[in-house]
Amino acid sequence: MRYPFFILLFFFFSTCALSQSSQQAIDAGQDVNVMFRNEATGGIFAHSRGFGANFRRFWHKTGKLKTLIEIEATNMKSPKETTIKSYEGGKSYKYGKLYGLLFVRAGFGIQRSLYERAERKSIEVRMIYNVGALLCFAKPIYLQIAYPDPNNPGSYITKDEAYDPTIHNQNNIIGGASFFEGLQSLKLRAGLYSKLGFSFEFGRRVNLIKCIETGVILDFLPDTIQEMAYNKAEMFYVTPYVAFIFGKRWF
Repeated sequence: MRYPFFILLFFFFSTCALSQSSQQAIDAGQDVNVMFRNEATGGIFAHSRGFGANFRRFWHKTGKLKTLIEIEATNMKSPKETTIKSYEGGKSYKYGKLYGLLFVRAGFGIQRSLYERAERKSIEVRMIYNVGALLCFAKPIYLQIAYPDPNNPGSYITKDEAYDPTIHNQNNIIGGASFFEGLQSLKLRAGLYSKLGFSFEFGRRVNLIKCIETGVILDFLPDTIQEMAYNKAEMFYVTPYVAFIFGKRWF
């Protein structure tokens, strides 16, 4: 019975010694001939219709293939938006904008290495593909509207109202209302998304991640939201993007 016990102790201390030596090499900025099993990243990105942030969790399957889950949030502006400056002392506003959109995406995917760098000074290239669910938060846009004061001829009173293109125009709009106006009337829409991207890692520490990613995202909302008063509601949103990604690997 003694021999199996001593064999287990041998493997235990050997593994600890290997992990310690690997960690010392990593801390010294050296490469190690050990595959990391886990990875987590965060990032910020700009796309053709706004800005966003994301988080990803990776699991290594092979030396070149990883699986992942991700969650990200981004605003979605209309390319038709025009900012109007108020001349009545109010806040600037987007004329014709009915809703402000926030997209929250959650999905899974794969990342495959296309070019592995031989040394830390070179760049590693990977392809990433994700699919998943999309939740759109649509907040009505509220504006400050001027109305004649019935008790004081020649004076006006202001009210915060959801923008209605049939009765609101530049003659009675004072400016934009508080951002918090309209939160009580949020609308939710569910959809799907897919993403294809390529990342270029340039960080010199083997356990720390720094990379630039670029690609394109396709969002699909079957139950559409009319974002702008004078434009048709969109079902498909195609947005090229570029992101800065940072994170960490561990065993």
